Amino acid sequence: MVSWKNKMYRCPVEVTIDIVGGKWKCLVLWHLHEGKMRFKELERIVPGVSQKMLTQQLKEMEKDGLLTKTVYPEVPPRVEYSLTERGHSLFPLLSIMHKWALDELALEET
Repeated sequence: MVSWKNKMYRCPVEVTIDIVGGKWKCLVLWHLHEGKMRFKELERIVPGVSQKMLTQQLKEMEKDGLLTKTVYPEVPPRVEYSLTERGHSLFPLLSIMHKWALDELALEET
């Protein structure tokens, strides 16, 4: 058993799945690896995500230390999201998933 944020897990893989699980988190992490993005950019680049779900996922990832949200004091407010070191540390895992899909599922990038 392991504990993270006052929650007990049977194994570390379960913790990782809890952190990056969900339909949109891995995609957001993948795209933020390229650099900081605004909410609307993320909404455009992640196909099918609703504003509500993207907002929820971003808040969870911020709470888990994967990304930072920077609000600029402008009118209208400008908000940018970027990966933390912890968020960037997941990129090798995402890259392996990317390569696996291309190799094992015979996908072709367009």
